[in-house]
Amino acid sequence: DCFEFTTIAQVCPSLYERTLTVNGCSKAYAMTGWRIGYAGGASWLIKAMSKLQSQSTSNPCSIAQAAAVAALNGDQSFLKERAAVFQGRRDLVVSMLNQANGITCPRPEGAFYVYPEFSALIGKSTPSGKLIDSDEAFVAYLLDDAKVAAVQGAAFGLSPA
Repeated sequence: DCFEFTTIAQVCPSLYERTLTVNGCSKAYAMTGWRIGYAGGASWLIKAMSKLQSQSTSNPCSIAQAAAVAALNGDQSFLKERAAVFQGRRDLVVSMLNQANGITCPRPEGAFYVYPEFSALIGKSTPSGKLIDSDEAFVAYLLDDAKVAAVQGAAFGLSPA
């Protein structure tokens, strides 16, 4: 039930010259606020990206860059354990959401983020009597009454009908 990441260039080597693989340090290395990303691809593309980036005035600071280099070059043995912890958290969240009346939640295959479906709750009322007439109303209820932060589907182009 575990998936192994493979780039499109590995699957179809003839696309190598047109493939750009991007990643960042945010999740794997717990560097979410550092805003460090990196890319790998054909040398002509990386050179063009470097030229553009060299003219940018908002780059990561030298400390963040050094931290990213240390993270990427350091011991990677903790990554599997950390991934297993996040997988357990994801599975717990999905399980709990699927136990809630009116909510269904598919288990994501490659991320911790979940996208529960709750259209069965549209038209219902909260315990305090507020009408849930949209996804925005539902996440407002979650934040105001249940103290749970969520982002409505509309932010992803997925408002319930």
